[in-house]
Amino acid sequence: MELNENARIDTSQVDDRRGTGGGGGLGIPIPIGGGRGGIVGIVIAVLVALVGGGLGLNVMTGGDEPQGDNASLEQRCAAEDALDQLDCRNTLYVNSIQAYWRTALPQALGEQYRPTRTVFFSQAVNTACGPADSGVGPFYCPADSLVYIDLSFYRVLAEQLGAAGEFAQPYVLAHEYGHHVQNLLGTNEQVRRAQQRDPGNANRLSVLLELQADCYAGAWARNATGTADGSGQKIFKSITERDIAQAIDTAEKIGDDAISKRANRPVNPNEFTHGSSADRKRWFSRGYETGDPASCDTFRSGQ
Repeated sequence: MELNENARIDTSQVDDRRGTGGGGGLGIPIPIGGGRGGIVGIVIAVLVALVGGGLGLNVMTGGDEPQGDNASLEQRCAAEDALDQLDCRNTLYVNSIQAYWRTALPQALGEQYRPTRTVFFSQAVNTACGPADSGVGPFYCPADSLVYIDLSFYRVLAEQLGAAGEFAQPYVLAHEYGHHVQNLLGTNEQVRRAQQRDPGNANRLSVLLELQADCYAGAWARNATGTADGSGQKIFKSITERDIAQAIDTAEKIGDDAISKRANRPVNPNEFTHGSSADRKRWFSRGYETGDPASCDTFRSGQ
């Protein structure tokens, strides 16, 4: 993967709340397998990593959100070494993902894309879905339509789960923006209502939602080299098959069965909420191979 050093990094698509003291409380009720809380360290981090839509299916009311201060981020991302900075690279990934969906969503699924922001936070943050800490991993909150990430998650992903490839990072963000697309299409709300009507089927519906977000991420990856900044400069110079292999490897390592084995827990498909490693790999690959979000109907497939 090679980013274009001439692409303009649009920091307005990020809300940098690191160091704002926006946290409050530890943990939030998330419908993960078994519904357990209080697990310490890496186990809790990986169990709820990439929780995405799962958070929004149990929406709570949060307090007023502190606004971030993007001044430092803007300064770093305007410097010559911007692409050496983790936060600037991730901002550019966000720019690419949203540039893709501005065109792809109306063309493929008949809905206008409404841009949103990614919140960079450290340790804890308040959201319209309630307070969260870094242990929940990256997530999307449908109540405020924002993506949240503590960038230290990538260290957990690399050091604890072995997903160290650089392309794991845009895959994570593209997955969360897949949940934003689901929110715009009404898929999140449809799943929430279906879960309320049929609680016994709630986990299966959660899996279908997550696999669709993986497929959407794959569709972005296929088309990412065609995305451009506001002035028309391409954001990526190249994306290689090795990069795609890194994304697939990440999808496999965060499958429910892989996480259960790592935590020395029995593998119980009835408790899956995000999909098995094989399923996550398959659906990301489908999105990538077709490059078409319309091919990502996990619900109709009966997966």
